[in-house]
Amino acid sequence: MGGWPVVAASLSSAFAFAVATSLKHVSASQVPDAQTMHPRAVGPFIRATLAHPLWLGGIVADAVALSLQIVALHLGALAVVQPLLISGLLFALVLRQGTAGRISRREIGWGVVVTAALTAFLLLAGTAGHRMPVTDGADRAPAVAAAVIGVLLAGVCVALGRRQTSGGRSAALLGIAVGATYAGTAALLKAVTDIALRGPLALIGSWQLYTLIVLGAGGLLLNQLAFQAGPLAASLPAIATVDPLLSIAIGVLVYDERIRHGPAAGTGLGLLLLLLGVAVIALSRVVHPPSAPDEPQCQQP
Repeated sequence: MGGWPVVAASLSSAFAFAVATSLKHVSASQVPDAQTMHPRAVGPFIRATLAHPLWLGGIVADAVALSLQIVALHLGALAVVQPLLISGLLFALVLRQGTAGRISRREIGWGVVVTAALTAFLLLAGTAGHRMPVTDGADRAPAVAAAVIGVLLAGVCVALGRRQTSGGRSAALLGIAVGATYAGTAALLKAVTDIALRGPLALIGSWQLYTLIVLGAGGLLLNQLAFQAGPLAASLPAIATVDPLLSIAIGVLVYDERIRHGPAAGTGLGLLLLLLGVAVIALSRVVHPPSAPDEPQCQQP
């Protein structure tokens, strides 16, 4: 089954994810500032976030979006659903115009470029059509290497983000860290799903389950810190780009998935990656006046 029900469910899921993103971004601007990432600042930030009605509303919207995504994936192919979900990036930017009161044509333009380039990359890569059957699970050595690289990437981006004086650049760097964390979470979720097939005792006794919980919680925390650091047009494109690209890399290296290869496909993928990088950097450099509503004004703890 496919056709318009798949498109409708996918776009509805993307819109619900955009609503969740917008609510969380507003919530991040209304809780104590935690950009120093000092434990004395992070503690009040976490407590205030967990009790903030907008953040809780965002979690509800996430649950709705996930449910719609599951429906879409049940009705249609991953290669169709996943690119449609990327439209959530544009939905989120448009929703921020309604809540922040302003958004420039430049932001919308570069947002369109990011969405189009990322969609084209996923379609050209074609990983969904070349998935290998799961037998012994992940390849251990590549999995360890991917974990180390992911942790280093996230750590470096967090450290550099703390030193930035520009809210846009800080938000973009933290967004990269969030994307890397989300990609790792997705890989662990796949591993946990495979382990769960062996029975509940195997799942409870696995280290992957508890690592997934810790990494998932860390991703939520980093996500809110990225939203608090600067405009949504800087953090969200970085997250939306790094997450699927690193997920593809993990799928290829760890789970033996395949992407299209050859001179034409390789050249196309390389150009799309270049375009993505330029667009994300351009969005992170969008400068707003200090009093602009889109730039979070954080309360002091």
